[in-house]
Amino acid sequence: MVITCSDTRTPETDASGRLIQQLLKDKGHHIAAYHLVKDEPAEIKARITEGLTNESVQAIIINGGTGISRRDSTFEAVDAMLEKRLDGFGEVFRYLTYQDIGSPAIMSRATAGIIKGRILFSTPGSENAVRLAMEKLILPELGHLVKELTK
Repeated sequence: MVITCSDTRTPETDASGRLIQQLLKDKGHHIAAYHLVKDEPAEIKARITEGLTNESVQAIIINGGTGISRRDSTFEAVDAMLEKRLDGFGEVFRYLTYQDIGSPAIMSRATAGIIKGRILFSTPGSENAVRLAMEKLILPELGHLVKELTK
């Protein structure tokens, strides 16, 4: 399941959401659902909850809303729902981002964790950030993570 959190994007302008879906498909993954929601905690939580009731959803990848502006609330919505956190995802993501853009990397609140037997990733919404997260961290481990969660 792919969720884009944005107050300004439309399905036509959601390049990051399309990129996530394309990269997943290129690696043989099936997209069970795609949603574009406003950066509102209640909407974000509702879509996550919806995904958790869909047996074909093994992973939820969210992009957008991880910054520090007043409207960025994805982190708070996601963090409140996680049962286990994978702190290494955010730490390594920020390290890789720092190598690319320098000190602005500290503003990213990318996170990942487990919720109801599913893996959830939350990345910034820029195409560069999405590509970095997907190619360097998410895609290389997604199959392994899902396998571990289904043991």
